[in-house]
Amino acid sequence: MTPADLSLTVLHAVRRAVGEGALRAHTRVPERVKVERPRPGGCGDWATNAAFQLAREAGMEPLGVAQVLRPRIAEAEGIERVEITGPGFLNITLADRGSRALVREILDRRERYGHGASLEGRAFRIVHPGDARAVVVADAVRRLLAAQGAVLRDEAEPVTLRPVPVTYDVHALGRDAAHWALLRPAAHDRPLAPEGLLTQSEANPLFTVRYAHARARALLRNAAQLDITPAYEEDVDAPRLLAALGDHPAALEAAARHRAPDRVARHLETTADAFLAFQHTALPLGDEKPSAAHRSRLALAEAAGTVLAGGLALLGISAPDYL
Repeated sequence: MTPADLSLTVLHAVRRAVGEGALRAHTRVPERVKVERPRPGGCGDWATNAAFQLAREAGMEPLGVAQVLRPRIAEAEGIERVEITGPGFLNITLADRGSRALVREILDRRERYGHGASLEGRAFRIVHPGDARAVVVADAVRRLLAAQGAVLRDEAEPVTLRPVPVTYDVHALGRDAAHWALLRPAAHDRPLAPEGLLTQSEANPLFTVRYAHARARALLRNAAQLDITPAYEEDVDAPRLLAALGDHPAALEAAARHRAPDRVARHLETTADAFLAFQHTALPLGDEKPSAAHRSRLALAEAAGTVLAGGLALLGISAPDYL
């Protein structure tokens, strides 16, 4: 369940509460409720302050609204439990669908994994000053918005982008390094300095991300030579990597809503680091014979490479199979 799905689940609970008379009939149902990771002291997978949004119109304290919404959210499919913390925050724990379903979804959707419909029905037009960085940021934001179901057209809600301009010639870096230099920092920060962006070392995060993708592809080639077919048959002990892959849809949605391609870049760094720490176990070592564990690890490696390729594509950066 993505944050957008969970937001719709909370809104459905609000509508039910109004329809059943548990909240005042004139209580206005918002277009969207915010769902985010729990803050320190919270619990569960996600949290929402929906009770605070509704409290004034409902004529109730946030805690009372939360108590009304809690059982209605908890009944929804995919929800394991809902807890109330503080003065009315709703903390939601999702039912564990397991790593097998996650890997299957990634491999089924390929590079479109993480694309959603949270902005479906909304239309935007991008407005920017036209300098080199603004053009690159605007292109990335267009792709992110489209990936969440938004429509881009000339006569629509304006999205104004004014990133800090670049002060050096980015063309000398080549397309991939230039895009990373301009997109990796937040728009209000200066672009990355050109030094080090072309080096093939762990000190260069762009290289690390692209190397992780290339390494995933190499593992699949090597597996084919050993006649090992990836198949997620048993759970793999890779919590960091599975968490990063599971967070990918939320990272893409947040990047689209905040017009912030840097969020995608940071998430790709996290995913690449987790994959590179895991990938050494994917193939049999020495006289070790191929097993279900190896096939499962290879499927997870394929899923990681797929997520990295999809994220890089949204930034306009290539994901070569060889580096």
